[in-house]
Amino acid sequence: MKGIHKLVTVATKILQIFHIVGAALMAAATVCAAIAPQYLGNFVAFDAKDCCGAELEVYGFEIHAPVVDGMVDKTTFILFGMGASLLLVLMTVVFHHLHWIFKSSENRTPFHPETIRRMKAIGFLTIAVPLVGLLMSAIIRLVTGLETVEISLNLGGILTGILVLCLTQFFVHGAALENDVDGLL
Repeated sequence: MKGIHKLVTVATKILQIFHIVGAALMAAATVCAAIAPQYLGNFVAFDAKDCCGAELEVYGFEIHAPVVDGMVDKTTFILFGMGASLLLVLMTVVFHHLHWIFKSSENRTPFHPETIRRMKAIGFLTIAVPLVGLLMSAIIRLVTGLETVEISLNLGGILTGILVLCLTQFFVHGAALENDVDGLL
């Protein structure tokens, strides 16, 4: 059990670092698209053709970006980059909380108030990810037109967040029971 616990602790830290790097690179690509779009290919490789466009996707936030002369539409990419960067930052925070929960659970009860607070944060952040994707999809559709983005909502993230929030309530109840038992002893 110790080995699995250590593996999960390390994995959550690695995922947190990957998301930090991903958010930074996406932000750099977004700035590059705004300032010097001719260098965008140095940050992002596209399998894009003038006829078909480019599919851009992060955590269910998906855009079909038009391609003209081998270049992805600048406005579409900038707006996508802003949304994608925000989603990657939100997921970085989720993995930060997960890492902290696993790391701290070695030394204390899982019903610690800080663990419960972090689980609630994970639940709300997990719900926020698809909602931010929906909001950014709507913004991009308003700015660039109807053909570039399909507005949709990823219910998987919302249901996962609700499940985490429900699980958190069991931890709140467990903390209350633990306090009752400690009071009796």
